[in-house]
Amino acid sequence: MDYKGLVEYMVKSLVDNPDKVEIREIEGEKSTIIELKVTKEDIGKVIGKHGRIARAIRTIINASATKTGKRVVLEILD
Repeated sequence: MDYKGLVEYMVKSLVDNPDKVEIREIEGEKSTIIELKVTKEDIGKVIGKHGRIARAIRTIINASATKTGKRVVLEILD
């Protein structure tokens, strides 16, 4: 599964500066870490009110990871 591509697609459709979105995928044995970096202006759009959008993105990637049995973690960097 291409978790990086999935997160990239969702985040780029949310933000005002999609060309400034940086995503790094760190592959582990039992887990995958996805580091997401966006501009200061777009950080609120990615997190959402009370973290709802970030939680929804995490739910979607975790649901897609259940088939593989891996754990996927989304980290939003400032």
